[in-house]
Amino acid sequence: MAADESQVPEGRAIELDRPAKEFHEAFLLGNGALGATVYGRPGIEEFDLNLDTVWSGGPRSEPGIGDSPGVLLAEVRSAIASGDHDLADRLARAIQGEGWTESYQPLGRLRWHWGGGETAGPYLRRLDLAQAITRVETSVSAMEAYVSAPDGVLVAEAEGPGETPIGLGFESPHSGVEVSTWEAEGVEWLIAVGRAPSLVLPNYVEEDDAVQYGQDSPGADGTVAAGMGWAVAAAQVGKRIVVSAASGFRGHRERPSADFARLAEAAKSRVRAALGQAPAELRRRHVEDYTALFDRVRLDLAASGDPAALAAQRYFDFGRYLLISCSRPGTQAANLQGIWNVDVRPGWSANYTTNINVEMNYWGAEAAGLPELHEPLFDLARDLADAGRATAANVYGAAGSAVHHNTDLWRFTEAVHGDPQWANWQTGFAWIAAHLGDHLDYRWDEDFARSTAAPVMHAVTEFLLDQLVEDADGLKVVSPSTSPEHRFRSGDDFGTVTAGSTIDQELTAQMLSRYLQLAAQLGLADGLAERCRKALAHLRLPAIDAAGRLSEWAGPLLPSELDHRHLSHLYGAFPGTRITETKDPYAFEAVRKALVYRLEHGSGYTGWSQAWVLCLAARLRDRVLAERSLGTLVDELSSESLLDLHPHGDWPGGMIFQIDGNLGAIAGIAELLLQSHDGALSLLPTLPDSWNAGTVTGLRARGDRTVDLAWDAGVLEHARIRTAIGGDLVVELDAGLAFSVADASGEPIEPRLEATAARGRERWRWPAEAGRTYEIGAK
Repeated sequence: MAADESQVPEGRAIELDRPAKEFHEAFLLGNGALGATVYGRPGIEEFDLNLDTVWSGGPRSEPGIGDSPGVLLAEVRSAIASGDHDLADRLARAIQGEGWTESYQPLGRLRWHWGGGETAGPYLRRLDLAQAITRVETSVSAMEAYVSAPDGVLVAEAEGPGETPIGLGFESPHSGVEVSTWEAEGVEWLIAVGRAPSLVLPNYVEEDDAVQYGQDSPGADGTVAAGMGWAVAAAQVGKRIVVSAASGFRGHRERPSADFARLAEAAKSRVRAALGQAPAELRRRHVEDYTALFDRVRLDLAASGDPAALAAQRYFDFGRYLLISCSRPGTQAANLQGIWNVDVRPGWSANYTTNINVEMNYWGAEAAGLPELHEPLFDLARDLADAGRATAANVYGAAGSAVHHNTDLWRFTEAVHGDPQWANWQTGFAWIAAHLGDHLDYRWDEDFARSTAAPVMHAVTEFLLDQLVEDADGLKVVSPSTSPEHRFRSGDDFGTVTAGSTIDQELTAQMLSRYLQLAAQLGLADGLAERCRKALAHLRLPAIDAAGRLSEWAGPLLPSELDHRHLSHLYGAFPGTRITETKDPYAFEAVRKALVYRLEHGSGYTGWSQAWVLCLAARLRDRVLAERSLGTLVDELSSESLLDLHPHGDWPGGMIFQIDGNLGAIAGIAELLLQSHDGALSLLPTLPDSWNAGTVTGLRARGDRTVDLAWDAGVLEHARIRTAIGGDLVVELDAGLAFSVADASGEPIEPRLEATAARGRERWRWPAEAGRTYEIGAK
């Protein structure tokens, strides 16, 4: 359960009156690379440490299959076309690889005796979301900690009477870890070095030797085939400790290093550099760096006076805090748990799951004014464009690049070994690549478009075009095709592998359209754009069933789980933009009915699923559902420290932390206030009733616009729009609202009423100049 409202102040902090018992109750600190889990235990803190590049395994060989890919693929497609679902599923298993992704790893636990360990009297632990600092207070002492991005270190400092803290200790779940301690020139040092496992099987695979460590010695260059080295360096000076870490990762195609001496020196050098700064300066640099990101957007719902609104505000702030803490330029992308994990065999390997989770982590990055935090996902996409070519060619006989539902640090791209309902979804790269288009929609950047977006989209588009076949009606459908993790029912039969699942058709329509647009913008003339144009003209669009609901599959196929957690068939409404109220009101209502039907049967029982519900509710302008979804996220699917939870019987309390729900909610909350996907800046489209008064500043909109809003009694009072580009500005407001528009100098603007708008809304247009600010005021 989330923290009781009485325990959490209205400010931008989480305050709790007891230490964390479990990992998912702790506070998480991070700088995008170095992660620290803080439990807040009186007098004795145990920091669980992680580094974004410490994973099990090593570089992979290229995938291959026994038969010619063209022959095998033809057999699968033939079974699909004949309606033999059982045969199609059996043949699909032959497309799978022989293994699984590797697992994100913990480094170990740094134990620091910072106080007397008082167990009686007042106690408080606090996470300051505005400065990214945690603090523990007891009756006689206190401890403060943060992880600095500018200096690459964890810093903790004790306060209060008494002698210098006893010192440091370290323990790791990995075998063969070496720990050394010494004192030199008033500094107490601790160095720990070890190796990650050479192989870790997923937690759901029951096999002997699920965790294996390499027994090989490093080569002359200090590298190994698998099982990278890592090092932790910690130093205590008086009542302060400074900690850093280093990993042997050298790139997804390179043998990792296990040169302990070099790794230890790399970690130690960062600690020495930090020790060379005054404590106040080190803290100032951290706060300045963090607030430069966090302060770009400010949501203030205090004027509403409603506890639910204040809880939503804090959840929005917490989501942004976590994104800033786990994803920075130059780091790895945020995985299922961001950068925090205490298990050698974490849930679902704490990998990158491409059928919703890794993308959801970044849904809110652009709207929340944090576009540079999106960059690690783009780096992942660049790597996958390279790594996925072998999978496309060797498994599908296709051009371009393919990525299935899982990937990892080593850029695994083939289908993992397992049930086709989750293993054989081959369009994961299309979903990741969609984020590059989103980034360009928010701000056009020709260098990024040419260097990154164009080659990635080219690789995805080539593969998708080679996945299209003609169905019985002569329309183009993706084959083979699945709907993520969901089996269909056909009469008394069940199956997974078919042709033309709704999400695959949506992703294909989106990517082909975007490549066509990008090719025109960049003047690309490689023939691929023309292939896209022809395919789009004959692409089958998702069907609407007899009940008026958007279907998840083509034809007469029905869902086997009416409460299924994935909402894949609703992609076109969110995060996609094909289905909107103004462009296709019939399909828009079909989305609404499909979502209601799924929720009536119990969907939304995981944090990430409920975050998707919130985003869809925002797009559907269903303020009641949006408020209910937020309440479920905060009150039922969050720990006391507000970490998003996913049901899992093998973890303490039957729940496991997954970060996607926290990060997905950033987008959902932002879209309640501002939307820009449907040809207009829609202001306050889905304002929950409890948010009757408030302000927000710094939200970003597509077209390189930034928006501030203020409202009272649920009605817009003022809006400020800053536009970096010229051209017409279209704004959507509640119908009947009396308002005026002026530029920053006070010069009045006469907007023109548009003919089309969402139900109960009006759209107004006026010419805007680049670099100008426009003010909208209610009369």
